[in-house]
Amino acid sequence: MKTWTPDLSRSSGPRYMAIADVIEMDLRNGHLVAGDRLPPQRELAKRLGIDFTTVARGYLEAQKRGLVGSHVGRGTFVTGGADKERRSFVADAAPDARRASVVDFSMNMPPEPDDPDLLARMREGLAAVAADLVPLLRYQGFGGAVMDKDAAAVWLGRRGLVPPQERIFVTPGAHPALLAIFGMLAKPGETVLSENITYPGMRSVAAQLRLTLAGLPMDEEGIIPAAFAQACTAKKPKALYLNPTLQNPLTLTIPERRREEICAVARRYQVPIVEDDAYGFIPLDGPTPLAAMAPDLTWHIGGLAKCLGAGLRLAYVVAPDTKAAWPFASAMRANNVMASPLTLALATRWIADGTADGILRFIREEAAARQALVAAILPEGSYRSDPLSFNIWLPLTGGWTRSTFGSHMRSAGIGVVASDAFTVDGPAPEAVRVCIGGPIRRAALKGALEFMEHALENSPEMAGSFF
Repeated sequence: MKTWTPDLSRSSGPRYMAIADVIEMDLRNGHLVAGDRLPPQRELAKRLGIDFTTVARGYLEAQKRGLVGSHVGRGTFVTGGADKERRSFVADAAPDARRASVVDFSMNMPPEPDDPDLLARMREGLAAVAADLVPLLRYQGFGGAVMDKDAAAVWLGRRGLVPPQERIFVTPGAHPALLAIFGMLAKPGETVLSENITYPGMRSVAAQLRLTLAGLPMDEEGIIPAAFAQACTAKKPKALYLNPTLQNPLTLTIPERRREEICAVARRYQVPIVEDDAYGFIPLDGPTPLAAMAPDLTWHIGGLAKCLGAGLRLAYVVAPDTKAAWPFASAMRANNVMASPLTLALATRWIADGTADGILRFIREEAAARQALVAAILPEGSYRSDPLSFNIWLPLTGGWTRSTFGSHMRSAGIGVVASDAFTVDGPAPEAVRVCIGGPIRRAALKGALEFMEHALENSPEMAGSFF
């Protein structure tokens, strides 16, 4: 191993960039040569008196430049540009049209990146991960390696969550986590609570586990705390499920004061909260997570599907305490074995080198642009949305039913889902969720929204003549 300690004062950039800069300088002056093994990241961090994440980002930046290559179990080695050639080959590969055509418009998808520079960074991360392809095809322990939990801690920290590593788990998406958590909290036939208009995945989880899902009344700020308290007395629920930020499908965000009231009721009746924070990273300054207000009662699920990409199938789960973590890990191992090491390595890479921030920034900006299109085409007050949500909630009038409207919009290239999929108790309202994210581009979205607006201005019979 090379005895190498970089003098970061030789670079004027941030410390992580300085590490990569000095590697490049030392390659040029011959102090480093291809094949040299660099110090382990934790050792170098201790030697320099800086945090581990800074060194990790520095090494990843050097890998991005083609200066080094990392190999699990062996370390980080100077390559002198071999990785750069490999990345170029990957970036130049032609996309497979058969893959591009696969899309499920019934899902609430984030806008897909199309910025060339951002796509190049994403591909570079994939090429870097490919250097460890063989070890990433092995079975690995459940919950994520230390470096993956480090990345998870950094990501969760942006939402004000700072749990110890033994309470953080990386799971293959939010759905397996929900199944494991509710399988622990409730037995078949027992009651769990949710919003009355809620995420359909939660309805599926409850049905699969044979739980009784009871919907709580809502107002413009989310579930009503008094109704929650009344349900705690009458129904003796085993847990409360909430999707509190940019809620799917209503797009509402529970404000801080209401969150505190909900946590107070949960604490009074000792009802665990399952916080599905799928959209929590989308707002620049979202409300404090429930898991930060009531950490001992709350299971927090920070999925990456809506802020990075659903195909990653990853979620960061924070258990309320170490005691709860053990049965959760056991349940997850039995059902899923582990999260895919390949996708996990890619997410960790993107978080460490800043690509994840770039993707998130693109999604925010594109979602806002698409919501502006909606506001310019549909009459004000005719729908519910948030400036950063990927969908709108559209009550239907003028003789339209959710089934006829869904059929009418089927060829428009955007997903329209009837309210039946989201309604827990009582009759479903005449309303639909309209998704404006996914692969559709703005010009096509504008045409679809104009087609929809024309239909809403007319009766179903009149609109039908324009198919």
